[in-house]
Amino acid sequence: MQNPSEDFANQTPDSEKLNLSTKLAFGAGDVGAAITANIGVFFTAIFLTDVAGLNPGLAGWVLLVGKVWDAINDPIVGVLSDRTKSRWGRRLPWMLYGAIPFGITFFLQWIVPFGSDNSGNQWLLFWYYVIVSILFNAFYTVVNLPYTALTPELTSDYDERTKLNSFRFGFSIGGSIFSLIVVLIIQQLIPNDRIQQYLVVGLVCAIISVLPIYLCIWGVRGRVFAVATRHPEIEEPVSEPLWQQLKIVLSNRPFLYVIGIYLCSWLAVQLTAAIIPYFVVSWMRLPDPFITQVILAVQVTALAMLYVWSAVSQRVGKRGVYFMGMGLWIIAQAGLFFLQPNQVFLMFVLAIMAGFGVSIAYLVPWSMLPDVIELDELRTGQRREGIYYSLVVLLQKICLAIAVFLVLKSLDWAGYLKPLANNTAPIQPDSVLFAIRFAIGPLPTLALILGLFLTYFYPLTREVHAEILLKLRERKMGARD
Repeated sequence: MQNPSEDFANQTPDSEKLNLSTKLAFGAGDVGAAITANIGVFFTAIFLTDVAGLNPGLAGWVLLVGKVWDAINDPIVGVLSDRTKSRWGRRLPWMLYGAIPFGITFFLQWIVPFGSDNSGNQWLLFWYYVIVSILFNAFYTVVNLPYTALTPELTSDYDERTKLNSFRFGFSIGGSIFSLIVVLIIQQLIPNDRIQQYLVVGLVCAIISVLPIYLCIWGVRGRVFAVATRHPEIEEPVSEPLWQQLKIVLSNRPFLYVIGIYLCSWLAVQLTAAIIPYFVVSWMRLPDPFITQVILAVQVTALAMLYVWSAVSQRVGKRGVYFMGMGLWIIAQAGLFFLQPNQVFLMFVLAIMAGFGVSIAYLVPWSMLPDVIELDELRTGQRREGIYYSLVVLLQKICLAIAVFLVLKSLDWAGYLKPLANNTAPIQPDSVLFAIRFAIGPLPTLALILGLFLTYFYPLTREVHAEILLKLRERKMGARD
């Protein structure tokens, strides 16, 4: 006789299916975050050091201070969104009112306030970029964290959530690719003025990033209202104090696995993203457009594979598909350390291989998180999506900010040379070149291997999750009788 939980795992009730328009609208909501995050993670460090003229050590502090504040801001917004009660639900008002300030503060990051020669304005530059970074990261959280917490409020089906996240990250990677195409076009239109290039990139991307947020709000609001009507417990505000919620969340053992898997994956992504412009220009000795081309190779592959992995995960599960993608990514990441300056073709081959794994980093951890939240609901009788999502993002930002800060500090300690007056990249000392290669090869590789170990022991399989949903459904039916 079939186990009831296995029977429930194979069912997708009509009420839990999402129509195409809702999936498209939800996916559009991540375009703005993807564009701004992509431009930020790949270009902020090299913009601060090579365009604005900030010392690498001070540039590292800008990134660290902004992200640490951002991390502090995350649980505050998460808890407040959990407690929000309005005719628009708990999440949508935050997106509605935060979108425009989000776009404005992103643009302000790409202004060089004192012109091209900033050797005597280091501290003024430092404080300008710190303040703007704090403001942008605050509004990024106001918009993006409530958006990510919508996932479990739209459907509770195990496979439907993976499909929903494939739409989200399809738009996310698509937005990232689009932002890189914008950069390439602007580099061609304004070939010799890097200050003007980044200013125009900031303005265009800021405008494009705001509009999809409103498309998302308009497209999912009907589904949010319908689910809230059918499941009023979803919209019930959480009233427990923050410290008590944190204690409950951190006692959820599968959640700790998800945090570890997520951090390992994204540590590899963002370490590589921060260092790859220096790797391409200083080690491979290639001009700036090659930076964007390498990133495009990764992102286009990740986008193409996203839907493949989503389909494969329905057969082998989230854990199985994670192992498949990580294997290729580990080979590619380790290979970058041994790459030689004349091996340009091989560099692109490794970038494509890395794209197979990067798509997994987008898809799997975020698909696991709603399952963990339902385990908490089964144990406590409350839904607290905001605190879960905010805690993941908080830990991610603190850990990765520290990692990127240490990478930039290592370049400073190793004696990094800024570009010459005519924007020609100087020949860097061997100590700097080794620091660049170590940050792009061994460090991310070790993080990915650790992620594999954590994934192997992750306890929430499809059958376990189905049993959780079955018990939740029985409890709700019992409460109605």
